[in-house]
Amino acid sequence: MIIRKRLAAGACALAATLAVGLFPVSAAADESAQETPKVELVLDVSGSMGTRDIDGQSRMSAAKQAFNDVLDAVPADVQLGIRTLGANYPGNNRVTGCKDTAQLYPVGHVDRTEAKTAVATLMPTGWTPIGPALLAAGKDLQGGNATRRIVLITDGEDTCGPLDPCVVARQLAAEGTNLTVDTLGLVPNDKIRTQLSCIADATGGTYTSVTHANELTSRVKQLVDRAADTQVVTPTATEGAAKCSTAPLLGAGLYTDREEFSEHRWYRVNVSDGQELRASVSVGADRAVNNDYGVLLQALTTNGRELVRGSDAGSGRTDAISAGLRYAWAPNSDTPVSRTVCLEVSNSFSAPASVKTTPGLPVELGIGLVSSPDNPSDVAAFGLGRGWVLLVVLALTGLLAGLLWGWLARWRVAIRRIN
Repeated sequence: MIIRKRLAAGACALAATLAVGLFPVSAAADESAQETPKVELVLDVSGSMGTRDIDGQSRMSAAKQAFNDVLDAVPADVQLGIRTLGANYPGNNRVTGCKDTAQLYPVGHVDRTEAKTAVATLMPTGWTPIGPALLAAGKDLQGGNATRRIVLITDGEDTCGPLDPCVVARQLAAEGTNLTVDTLGLVPNDKIRTQLSCIADATGGTYTSVTHANELTSRVKQLVDRAADTQVVTPTATEGAAKCSTAPLLGAGLYTDREEFSEHRWYRVNVSDGQELRASVSVGADRAVNNDYGVLLQALTTNGRELVRGSDAGSGRTDAISAGLRYAWAPNSDTPVSRTVCLEVSNSFSAPASVKTTPGLPVELGIGLVSSPDNPSDVAAFGLGRGWVLLVVLALTGLLAGLLWGWLARWRVAIRRIN
């Protein structure tokens, strides 16, 4: 038995050695310094926050407790700020009440004592201007390319229409993909849930209903930590064309655009012999859409011949739908030739008549070009990328393991016969 275990261990070690030999670990490229992420907690301090229905204490007390715990645990690499809404004006003038949003603590590295002191002064006071507060929070977080996150904690709907918070969230999302709004509702009310879900959906965020103090603390901590863990690639704004000949010429990178419902949008990419084009697209449904939709990404030659396509379809409400493709030019001469590939992005989204169709749906287009001029076969072959090498490794490993297992089985039978 001991011999058999050692032989099995030796087989595993040999298989691992083969894999390492064929897949040497490459040295990681030096990473450029990342900007620290920014988070702003936006707290509702309206009069209703004085209601005592969270574990025997007021909603305001539960929020203060949560904020103190969160401030104690803020990661060192996160810049955090606090903004309030409805904290300063107790009167009945709607115009004044709907301007009542202020930054309680500026976005930056946290002085815990100072921030806690500011939180301790809050008392349930006024209106619920969620839309204006989100607009102001977006400005608080401007600057730099780091990830930005707004965490909104409220116990009610916005009371300051016609500035719809959901429309504000879509405007924030249109500024770039680095800003996310997460919402936490302290009252399990259908109207509140609908509005807060819409705000979160528009920016790729989350909505959470919390009814206990420990849930509130845990969720806010989680969202602040998530901002610290997020890796950001800043997209470049571009504008696709109605045909390939006039489309923008793009290189490797991440791009954002807007596409109308059921529109076809074109982009161009130069791909050389021995290079593999890798492209992906996501179209966001940042508003209510009809069931049955799809997105198509095609790569074509300049004369319209299709090279490869990727598509996806769905049914029901979604936040985004994505498709991707890979295509490699096979080298046919000693001198690499660059060719232009046309990328077509189209969607089949539609919406009810009551839904605005402008601005267009947010589009995120990722383009990658993988090249290996010294060894062209190292790029994709028939869409498998480096899959041929992997198949060879798996085949050799399987063959070796099979031979060893067969030898062990025969050896065990022989031992039994002897005994």
